[in-house]
Amino acid sequence: MPVTPPPKPAAERTPARRAAPARGPRRPYAPAATRANALHPGAWWVWALGLGVAASRTTNPLLLGLLVAVAGYVVAARRTEAPWARSYGAFVKIALVVLGVRLVFAVLLGSPIPGSHVLVTLPEVPLPDWAQGVRIGGRVTAEGLVFALYDGLKLATLLICVGAANALANPSRLLKSLPGALYEAGVAVVVALTFAPNLIADVRRLRSARRLRGRPDRGLRGLLQVGLPVLEGALERSVALAAAMDARGYGRTADVPAPVRRLTAALTLGGLLGVCAGTYGVLGAAGAGYALPLLALGTAAALGGLWLGGRRSVRTRYRPDAWGARAWLVAGSGAVVAVALIRFGSLDPDALRPGVVPLTAPELPLWPALAILAGLLPALIAPAPVRPGEPAPGPRKDTRP
Repeated sequence: MPVTPPPKPAAERTPARRAAPARGPRRPYAPAATRANALHPGAWWVWALGLGVAASRTTNPLLLGLLVAVAGYVVAARRTEAPWARSYGAFVKIALVVLGVRLVFAVLLGSPIPGSHVLVTLPEVPLPDWAQGVRIGGRVTAEGLVFALYDGLKLATLLICVGAANALANPSRLLKSLPGALYEAGVAVVVALTFAPNLIADVRRLRSARRLRGRPDRGLRGLLQVGLPVLEGALERSVALAAAMDARGYGRTADVPAPVRRLTAALTLGGLLGVCAGTYGVLGAAGAGYALPLLALGTAAALGGLWLGGRRSVRTRYRPDAWGARAWLVAGSGAVVAVALIRFGSLDPDALRPGVVPLTAPELPLWPALAILAGLLPALIAPAPVRPGEPAPGPRKDTRP
């Protein structure tokens, strides 16, 4: 007589549900970055240039270190995993090299700052009479080294701010946002950006293939045998890209009257000259009075020239990037830092440019430091990139069988 097995409990008869994928960390201030809400790349450049202008107005190492910390924190919080986003480390290394070179020059070539604290005396090379004011070797003072450190740190901070913009702003989307009058320059840069990465990939691929075949891939012989296929492939790719761009209408222009062309050239050239003169005045210490009005006037003239020049371009844009409220806030935070440092520099220049004779420790001014902290706003409001291991933003799918 067959024996009927006892029925299974209800808990065992119910099919087990798969574990739901882990959610990423909550973002209380900013949503997850998608193609629809991605921040305009121009906003990142305006923010970084604002920090750079602020760095050019001070030699206080505490304020410069605070600017570097703000830029580094925003980059760590909002950069993606794209290859171009890894350039920030290279800019930091270049900044350290520049700082070291500035100190070496101060040791070998001396400093214009007089000092009484002699650290070491190097053998001095005698120079002819026509080289008055230049020396090689001699006394190395603590005041001269501190002055060189402050000066080199300012330049290093400027490089780090530019590196932050390169790591956060998508270069292809930035080129797509260029005005129509600059489409020729945009096409050239697009071809260059397409050519260089593929060239490096071809070199790596051919060297790997030669190693697998037991052939040399280093030295002059290996370079000559790899160079010809690489150049041939690059030439074929450039021709194919040019043909594809020509088929899509690049290079076609509309008929524009001669007076409009002359007005466009005058506005663009005059505006760019005004921007250069205004920028020089902003970066300098003595031109803050006329620099801002001249910079604003030059920017307005240049924008007018670019708008008129865009009338001869008959191209269209696919899914253009929108400059939304978050882009305004990100760009505005950098502008606030720049304007605050320029304004405070005219009120209390000694706090932003500490002296080295006599040698004293720098102090951290409160209001400029608080203004620099406004540059942290992009780390809170900019769309946060999805890290590896986090689910992609969007509706949650049902994972039950």
